[in-house]
Amino acid sequence: MKLISWIELPNLGDHRGSLVVVEANKSLPFEIKRLYYIFDSKPDTPRGFHAHHKLTQVAFCIQGKFKMVMDDGNEKQEVILDEPNKGLVIPSMVWHEMHDFSEDCIILVLADDYYNESDYIRNYDDFIKTLG
Repeated sequence: MKLISWIELPNLGDHRGSLVVVEANKSLPFEIKRLYYIFDSKPDTPRGFHAHHKLTQVAFCIQGKFKMVMDDGNEKQEVILDEPNKGLVIPSMVWHEMHDFSEDCIILVLADDYYNESDYIRNYDDFIKTLG
């Protein structure tokens, strides 16, 4: 499994400013069923710490920066998100954690399904057990 995968959206802006467009099933590999954003995160308070059984997401840092830790049970990788048109794919069954938020950080996340609490794995030991 390739742990880190990016979706890069073109900047369609001009002299007036930047413009980035996201289209379901075109620039993203799925239909968007849920969109949420994270802001006002504290730099020293990490977030995430879960995986999903089925959900696939793409996270864009549309302002500021933060660090994402991705873990598939065999390998951990850290990446910095700091480009508003470059989205990190968060596939199902990948534990992910967010750290080191800049004070101005705004994260936009697009998901391929609606919220479903039973899809979450919130305990790391349970995540490892689920992997078999």
